[in-house]
Amino acid sequence: MHRIAVIATPPVTVFDLSIPEMLFGAAEVDAAPGYEVVVCAADPGIIAGTYSIGVTVRHGLDAVDGADTVMVTGSGSRDGADPRVLAVLRHAASAGRRIASICTGAFTLAQAGLLDGRGATTYWVYSEELSRRFPTVEVQPDVLYVEDGRILTSAGLSAGIDLCLHMIRADYGAAVANAVARLAVFAPVRPGGQAQFIDSPLPAERGTSLAETREWALSRLHEPLTLSDLASHARISVRTLTRRFHAETGLSPLQWLLHQRLQRARELLETTMLPMDQVAGHSGLGSADSLRRHLVGRVGLTPSAYRATFTRSSAPSAATGDRRLDGV
Repeated sequence: MHRIAVIATPPVTVFDLSIPEMLFGAAEVDAAPGYEVVVCAADPGIIAGTYSIGVTVRHGLDAVDGADTVMVTGSGSRDGADPRVLAVLRHAASAGRRIASICTGAFTLAQAGLLDGRGATTYWVYSEELSRRFPTVEVQPDVLYVEDGRILTSAGLSAGIDLCLHMIRADYGAAVANAVARLAVFAPVRPGGQAQFIDSPLPAERGTSLAETREWALSRLHEPLTLSDLASHARISVRTLTRRFHAETGLSPLQWLLHQRLQRARELLETTMLPMDQVAGHSGLGSADSLRRHLVGRVGLTPSAYRATFTRSSAPSAATGDRRLDGV
């Protein structure tokens, strides 16, 4: 079982602190928990929170010793981090542990020196401050999260959910991550910008007027959808669709469709043994050659290499996959 230590730094942002336990705690692999999550603090007890809300933390920083991943959540204070926390983070990083932050937790990682020369992000309101105070950090203000080697940072609030879902996918595959997303009533895994096996950074969605059309398209990725099809469903002109789509997602409709189709293809490669032409067909990429070209361009791996790297032992057979995917 993967062990995650979450460090609460006062005044802790309670919403951020709840995210890791809620999401990692919901991940199951072969009907067994995939993670053990332990919340800890430099001084266990009642920890001050933002908006006059306090939380009780039972464990001290010794909980970090056996952790595979160490996370720091957001705090109302962005400087003067406890030296004990900084020392624990440095030790965990030097031991090769995965280190992650949510929201303003990036400031704690920066104070520990863990973001020097690395790409990172934080809540957009504080991106300029992070860049100004820590000029050696390559701040990326417009993405959901950044993974640079073993260090991961996320933007504010719900972007922490995206980061956790990405980590679950990296650990256990798309099927487990998407199951957690459904339980959390959240969007499927959205890439946010990282150093290896990355997609182009995907900005956070900034509007919902086309949310129903996006959901409609997601259920029809295997169909040859056009701009006219999307505009017809939204009952607006193609020009208006394109303008609103970019305003809400940061992408054109066709870019967004390609991104979603590649996500579907990656999930099928991870969770089924379908032939490549069927993976391409079910994901709307047309042919095995098209699948190969787009996947190599996006993650640097051929479909066969991607499957060999990320296939889970429970992947169904091609025949089973065909029956499960009929009418996707």
